[in-house]
Amino acid sequence: MPANYLPVLIFLVIAAALAALLLLLGTSLGRYFSRHHSDRDKLSPYECGFEPFEDTRTRFDVRYYLVAILFIVFDLEIAFLFPWAVALTKIGLFGLIAMGIFLAILTVGFVYEWKKGALEWD
Repeated sequence: MPANYLPVLIFLVIAAALAALLLLLGTSLGRYFSRHHSDRDKLSPYECGFEPFEDTRTRFDVRYYLVAILFIVFDLEIAFLFPWAVALTKIGLFGLIAMGIFLAILTVGFVYEWKKGALEWD
């Protein structure tokens, strides 16, 4: 039984050796053949091409996270429309009704969040 795993072990050893060799070559010879020359300006942090205005560890407003989470939730729910559209001919009227209910619930949730002011920045 262990003899069956010998090709897998040989493959893993060769892959690890090749990865180590390429990393070693990239770090040792990269400085001689690279067009990238590091200097103080290239290694400094920047914000949209400008020097940072304040510390990067400042707190974000909670509304930023709320809008980000709402975007992810609604974006993932919209992603369910693609497989539904592809399989619409196979699922027929039942699939159409089920997706109509799904979109109605999605619309109610979106209107609720809009009325609560979750999408407002001010």
